[in-house]
Amino acid sequence: MADIQDTLTRRSFLLSAGAAGFAATSVLATPFYARSFGRPSFTHGVQSGDVDTKSGMIWTRADRPSRIAIEYSTTESFSSPVRLPSIDALPGSDFTVKCALDHLLPDQDIFYRFTATDLYDSNSVSEPIIGRFRTAPLRRRSVRFVWSGDTAGQGWGIDDVGMKTYSTMQLHEPDFFIHSGDTIYADNPIPDEITLRDGTIWKNRIVTPEKREVARTLDEYRGQWKYNLLDDHVRALNATCPTFYQWDDHEVLNNWSASTDLSDDPRYPEKDVSVYAARAMRAFQEMTPIRAIAAQPGRIFRKIPYGRLLDVFFVDLRSYRDANQGGGDELFGWRQADWLKRELAASKATWKVIACDMPIGLVVWDDFAHKRGSDAIANGDNGQPTGREKEFADLLRFIRDNAIENIVWLTADVHYTAAHHYDPARAAFKDFLPFWEFVSGPLHSGTYGPKELDMTFGPDVRFIKASGGGIDQNLPPSAGLQFFGLVDINGQTEQMTVRLMDRDDRELWQITLDPAGNSV
Repeated sequence: MADIQDTLTRRSFLLSAGAAGFAATSVLATPFYARSFGRPSFTHGVQSGDVDTKSGMIWTRADRPSRIAIEYSTTESFSSPVRLPSIDALPGSDFTVKCALDHLLPDQDIFYRFTATDLYDSNSVSEPIIGRFRTAPLRRRSVRFVWSGDTAGQGWGIDDVGMKTYSTMQLHEPDFFIHSGDTIYADNPIPDEITLRDGTIWKNRIVTPEKREVARTLDEYRGQWKYNLLDDHVRALNATCPTFYQWDDHEVLNNWSASTDLSDDPRYPEKDVSVYAARAMRAFQEMTPIRAIAAQPGRIFRKIPYGRLLDVFFVDLRSYRDANQGGGDELFGWRQADWLKRELAASKATWKVIACDMPIGLVVWDDFAHKRGSDAIANGDNGQPTGREKEFADLLRFIRDNAIENIVWLTADVHYTAAHHYDPARAAFKDFLPFWEFVSGPLHSGTYGPKELDMTFGPDVRFIKASGGGIDQNLPPSAGLQFFGLVDINGQTEQMTVRLMDRDDRELWQITLDPAGNSV
């Protein structure tokens, strides 16, 4: 955890941000299409992301063509700020801008500020909007982060309470937040209201035109992101905490792969799912502060080095897979698999966290009704690795053969929270070291579960909290079963403590893992 001085700095920033330019909540809460035509304004707050020891990405969106001035400082007062070259917010990127802040010092508070000037009226200048992050440490200080997934799914949108789990996470003042996929639900329209099982009415206070239908066009995919950013809780966390994004299926549509058949779905006029995937990827890159990789545009898998204690490896199990139905065995794809092996072997950090967009030993059927085709790793036969399990078994064997220790897997996707321990003593496949996988979510979506276990890799459920119902359960966020995970790495002992939390900030379960040999 940060020391007392760090904590005071963060709290003072929260207070000042609300008073200064964190940008008038009343403006932020107004959808862009309803803005007035006065001075330029920032419509969806600020975001930071992919922060390491010497750099970080920052993002914002204006309401019109604008020249965006960018400054940053190590003081909240912006005394002697560094001024970067301005960037134009243009229709081609939906008026979004993002840039890297480079050559920063480690373990340093960075305050950043955007100001917009109307491209057609140089006298028309916005109020500034401000954000904050802290670079990763080189020294052995404690690190705290949170993770979860699944935002605004199954029709549950922004009600009078809003996406409260985001504010609950913010209370812990994390160094960063891992959003483990299903960052939007492009295939889940948001209605004005939903009748609950007890006869009461859930009312979505905000519904935008893009959220009334499934996303098909680029603007509709962009609109999915803009909807989530209308929530006060989401914007408040974004202003003070970097988010490290990955994606899964609902950024495009449910369980998409090369075998997705849209021929009988009248909602999608184009029947080639790859067309929608390309539009969704462009929106993902435009609407998040993910760091672009020039040599491989659109690449999501990456490593974020977070000092001596932690490396975070983000994998992408969606973009390189074979078809879910009657396809091949690839899920990572060979380039990503080779990259992950190479980077894990080279890592000098104490802990190697693999942020995975799908769970390992839980069976996720592509066709749930007939239990056909796997959308994840496990295929439900409990035996020796077959299909996509072979690729994963090869990775686990590599980790064992190269004695790579202290690997922890974090995931979301299944809309409940759980702790799984994997051990070759329980497994059909034996060639791996024991490891932990922690599951958490949803952030603001329906709650389901649990899923059935596949014993190929020997999972054991050490904790679980779920709705207890089937796929049709779909409990609303108001039921309270919204979850996130909280991770602390102690700077002195290097122990990792993992807590599974709910949106009311109740600790449901915890474990402390010793480095160089996971506890059981």
